Amino acid sequence: MYRTLVPVDGDANRARHQAQYVARLPDAESAVAATVLYVAPPDRFESAEETSFSAVDSAVAAADALEAAGVDVDRRVDAGSVSTAIVDAVGDIDADEVVMGGRKRSGVTTVLLGSTVLDVMLSTERPVTITGERVSLGEGTRRVLVPVDGNETRARRQAEYVTDLPGSPSAIEAVVFYVFRHQDYAGAPPHEFAEVDSAVAAAEALEAAGITVERVAEGGEIARRILRTAEERDIDGIVMGGRKRSGVQKVLLGSTVRDVMHSAERPVTLTG
Repeated sequence: MYRTLVPVDGDANRARHQAQYVARLPDAESAVAATVLYVAPPDRFESAEETSFSAVDSAVAAADALEAAGVDVDRRVDAGSVSTAIVDAVGDIDADEVVMGGRKRSGVTTVLLGSTVLDVMLSTERPVTITGERVSLGEGTRRVLVPVDGNETRARRQAEYVTDLPGSPSAIEAVVFYVFRHQDYAGAPPHEFAEVDSAVAAAEALEAAGITVERVAEGGEIARRILRTAEERDIDGIVMGGRKRSGVQKVLLGSTVRDVMHSAERPVTLTG
C-alpha cells in the first residue's frame, strides 16, 4: 500500500486540490491510503482532544473527496506545532509521500511556500509534493517530467520516487530532461543527452522498472525550459531533485526549484 499524508490547513480549495492529486495517483482505489491531518495551531489554545475533525471544513472536504474516489482514508487531528505534528505523523504512518497545499501566488519565497511547508521539507527525508491553489491533472496515463542536473545521486533519487509510485509501470510515462544552461544561442554546441551521466542514469533506472521514457536535452534558461516542457507535453507532475541538506532555506531549495515552484501550474515534488 502506498501511504500518503495529506496535511490540510483551513483553506478548503487547497485541500480539495491536495485530495485530487492523491486520487489521481496510479491505481489509487486499490493501492493508495491517505491520512488527512489537521493540526490546530498553538494560537488556538486547543488540545487534539478538543479539536473535532468534522468541524474543520477543509479537512472534511479533502477526506470526502478521497473517499468518493475510492481511496482508503484515515481522519486525524492534532494540536501544537504544526510542522512538528506533520513530521511526527510522517513517521507514525511511514508515509511514502507528503502532499502539501502551501503554495501561494507570490514572488516572495517564504510567502510562496509558507513556513510550515519549508519546515516539513527541511525535516523529512520523504518526498514532499506541493499542489498549491490550482492543479492541472490529466486522465489516463500519468506523465511526469524529471528535470535533472549534473548530480547523479539526486537524479537516481528522482527516478526512485517515480518507480516507487503505485500501480503498474505501464500507467506512467516519464520525460527525463536536461538543460544545458544558456546554450540556446546561434552556434551553440549540440545538446547531447547521452553526454550527461546523471540524465542517462535516471533514464536507465526508469526503463529498467518498465516505465516508458523520453530522453530530452535542450539549451537555455533552465526554469523557463522546464515550465515550457511541462506545458507542451501536458505533464501531470514535475519531479525535482533540488532539495539539499542545509539550514539556509535558499540553499535548501536552489534558485531553479524556487522558480519552478513559483510558476508551475502543476504539482511539484521535491525528492532531495
